[in-house]
Amino acid sequence: MMKLKNILANFKKQFLSISKHPYFGFIVLGLVFLFALLLRNMGLLTISVINTFTLVMIYSVVAMGFSLLLGFGGLASLGTAGLVGLGSFIMGYMHGKAGISFTATIAIAIGVALVVGLLVGFISLRIEGMYLAIITLGLGEMLRQFFISYDTFTGGFTGTSLRSFQIFGKLFESGNDNYFNTVYIIIIICFILAMVATINIIKSPTGRALLSMKNSESAAQSMGISIIKYRLLAFVLSSVFAVLGGALYILHTKFSYPPQWNLSYSLDILAAVIVGGAQSIYGIIIGVFLIFGLKVSVLNYIPFFSNNPALIVIFNGVLIVLVVMFYPGGLIRLLQTSWYKLKIKLAKLKMKWRTYRYGKDDQ
Repeated sequence: MMKLKNILANFKKQFLSISKHPYFGFIVLGLVFLFALLLRNMGLLTISVINTFTLVMIYSVVAMGFSLLLGFGGLASLGTAGLVGLGSFIMGYMHGKAGISFTATIAIAIGVALVVGLLVGFISLRIEGMYLAIITLGLGEMLRQFFISYDTFTGGFTGTSLRSFQIFGKLFESGNDNYFNTVYIIIIICFILAMVATINIIKSPTGRALLSMKNSESAAQSMGISIIKYRLLAFVLSSVFAVLGGALYILHTKFSYPPQWNLSYSLDILAAVIVGGAQSIYGIIIGVFLIFGLKVSVLNYIPFFSNNPALIVIFNGVLIVLVVMFYPGGLIRLLQTSWYKLKIKLAKLKMKWRTYRYGKDDQ
């Protein structure tokens, strides 16, 4: 019996040690999404629930990149939609039509994202605040017009489709569970890797440099931080995450058309980051679910909202106003504060119980 107690005590100690690692929560979240797929294949979850989870993961990848730009770099951008669309069309054309391998297509997409990120980064060196947002908005609209005009690359107004993809020499064609399950697992892996990359950047000297640049560029320069370097880096990272999100999007939906990559999408990503918390990965995921997932999984099935789609936009707007007014740090700050208060109350209740059970002298 004592040996068993020692084993359990050691297991508990090791588990608590592992659970404190920042990657632990990411792995658990990925396993939860994977378990949801298992339930769906067993017929216990509907396809709409899995689609909601998939879109939340894809848009969270995009939002994590945007949080590095806005939440840590303090740089506003309204061109996110164009970059996500660019990633989807690169995947659709390069891999779907031109027959370039999956890994090579991802490499090309990252290369294009680097070029676009550097271009916007150089422009941002002379522009700040609202004017930078307007410039990035112009870039997003230019990309959208490019998508519409060059129909060889994007399919024009009709868009482009991706009905199959090949990875590691194996072909997956849409219309069967094998394709759906494989894409879902790929998205989970990319989602976890994006969270790992984001937390590493945040906790590294790069994250601290971005945050100091956001708080005060003059103070950052006085400490030897290169504003040019970190502005460019912020835009490059944001662009890479957005383009990868676009590639994952067309893998899941199997379709992308230019009009959908408009200002409204960029504003939704901005709203998700602000509502959830621009400096928290879990906050970003919460924000993405409220802005995107809630609409797909709940609001679209309520007749009042489905008959009046504009009210969903109003709902998002009211949510943003309330969060900005009462919880500037995002809903994650509210949850953290509530959890802290709950822990204090539980500790007090435990103390009262011990006092009642053992008396004051035994405290």
